[in-house]
Amino acid sequence: MKSIIIIGASSGIGRQVALIFVRMGWRVGVAARSLDKLLELQSTCPERIFCKDIDVTAPDAVERFEALVEQTGGMDAMLYCAGCGWSNPELDPALDRRTIDVNVSGFTAIVTAAYRYFRRRQIPGGRIAAITSVAGTKGLGVSAAYSATKRYQWTYLQALRQLASIQKVSVSITDIRPGFVDTDLLGHDRSSYPMLMSTAYVAPRIVRAILRRRSVAVIDSRWAVLTALWRMIPDVLWRRLPVDFPNVK
Repeated sequence: MKSIIIIGASSGIGRQVALIFVRMGWRVGVAARSLDKLLELQSTCPERIFCKDIDVTAPDAVERFEALVEQTGGMDAMLYCAGCGWSNPELDPALDRRTIDVNVSGFTAIVTAAYRYFRRRQIPGGRIAAITSVAGTKGLGVSAAYSATKRYQWTYLQALRQLASIQKVSVSITDIRPGFVDTDLLGHDRSSYPMLMSTAYVAPRIVRAILRRRSVAVIDSRWAVLTALWRMIPDVLWRRLPVDFPNVK
């Protein structure tokens, strides 16, 4: 029986992905800061869902991650689904600091711990995946830290993919870039977001990208077209665009 560890599985995308893997017969280790929500998820299939509260920014995050892997009976795949970000045109340093702590420091700690696991065990066909964002395509003035940290994640996963090739580590690295998804990350008023997608729509596409070992998966095709157009806009024009979002949490 295969096993997957999902970081950030207490709600939203992570929870939906966890339920899909359970239905597929996998053992699923789930982690988040909220233990109550994890225990509620575990109650749906206690024989194959294992949980541990992990704050990815805490000093013991990697130790707790490794304990969850052992508790789950090993790891064939890992999905990093934790993340945060805000609409922050005032550049509140506390908000930016939290975004960097989760999306850069926490992301790096867990993803590299997963990579070291696969390198050490020499498990053939391991998988590492992370939910990044289309926001990494261009620097977004109203969410500077968020878009910058997502670009960091893109680059880090690309570099890790190259490192795996150099070190002959049998692991696929999947960068999953959704557009707007109807989760708590977007705050309370989500009706004004363009091309908003439900977690029920997004989760199966994420699972498919992981199983097919995609290097990069933009979800969905509308967002793939839009971000391709964004990339074509010269910086001299991009800086003049009135890009704004509602108050992202």
